[in-house]
Amino acid sequence: QVQLVESGGGLVQAGGSLRLSCAASGRSFSTYVMGWFRQAPGKEREFVAFIGWSGTSTYYADSVKGRFTISRDNAKNTMYLQMNSLKPEDTAVYYCAADPRRRLGVRPDDYDDWGQGTQVTVSS
Repeated sequence: QVQLVESGGGLVQAGGSLRLSCAASGRSFSTYVMGWFRQAPGKEREFVAFIGWSGTSTYYADSVKGRFTISRDNAKNTMYLQMNSLKPEDTAVYYCAADPRRRLGVRPDDYDDWGQGTQVTVSS
């Protein structure tokens, strides 16, 4: 099991940028697939992006492709989500998640461990 803590959320105007961080505990971070999900009020949790254990494999939801970039620094046990050209519809609580079984999945059920979330609000 890994402990995850997100940070970097906040209020930003449409067109602006934010960088989220996800700090992980434990020595096995570099072996996990890591993902970002988000959940807006009244909506289901949705996939945003994942990154493979070495950082060379990434995959994005169509809604964020070309605007968001996922990355990781295994030496620092940290994953990032750079969010550019933000839109009001990006407003949500953003969660990081860990998959020790390396399923490279896009469903919440594909991930075992979750952070507490960080709020991102984009004003129009």
